[in-house]
Amino acid sequence: MRKDEGERPDEGGRLRRVVRRLASNDEALEADDLRKRSASKGATALNDCQDRRQVTVVGTVRSLTLQPRAGAPALEVELYDGSGTVTLVWLGRRELAGLTPGRQLRVSGRITTSGDRRVIFNPRYEFVLDPA
Repeated sequence: MRKDEGERPDEGGRLRRVVRRLASNDEALEADDLRKRSASKGATALNDCQDRRQVTVVGTVRSLTLQPRAGAPALEVELYDGSGTVTLVWLGRRELAGLTPGRQLRVSGRITTSGDRRVIFNPRYEFVLDPA
């Protein structure tokens, strides 16, 4: 059906999205949803963050690790936003109340590169309550 014969302009886009979702694997769908959620909360995608800049990122906690640095504890958290990961490091902390894998976080801080990974030291954080 041609557009001038009554087809609505958004039908092709909607069908295309449905077909893409059916053909995608779960990991790709999760990444797409995380990128959209992050953008809707006004955060910057990790793949768009420039080194040594102040950033705000929203993502899901993938893992927590207690890693000693210079004899003091340091809590390391891997945060995934659908476009990439960043390691959040809280120096002198063994835990943060309520922080568990799977939780959504909004963090702000200066992003840098340490070795082959992106890192934010002692970021400001808040839990994101997002109805599923």
